[in-house]
Amino acid sequence: MSVQNGGACMQGAMSTGLGKIEINPDVIATYAGSIAVECFGIVGMAAVNMMDGLTRLLKKDYLNRGINVAIDDKSEITLDFHVIVAYGVGISTVCRNLKDTVKYQVEAFTGMKVKEINIFVEGVRVTD
Repeated sequence: MSVQNGGACMQGAMSTGLGKIEINPDVIATYAGSIAVECFGIVGMAAVNMMDGLTRLLKKDYLNRGINVAIDDKSEITLDFHVIVAYGVGISTVCRNLKDTVKYQVEAFTGMKVKEINIFVEGVRVTD
């Protein structure tokens, strides 16, 4: 079963000797977004307006809106990032760094396996 951020929430769950731990997908999205914007070459998260095809840079308070989180029945996480990258950087290098960093940090934070990370580059911006 796959549920995206913003839809009906299937929470990541794991059992311990003392009980059950459930993690809301919004928590994972917010955490992953905060990691992403710290990665070299990432200007920020993007919100895409499907009606107009317009992309806009999200403010720090709304980073989770640029990320879709799906948690399957094995409590494995799939993340879809919509990002804006800095002009003049190698997109493949930035994306590889983003994937490696987010995978490591999210797995350490949640205790769950990250199955897949998809990155959609929605724009390029000149940074100061």
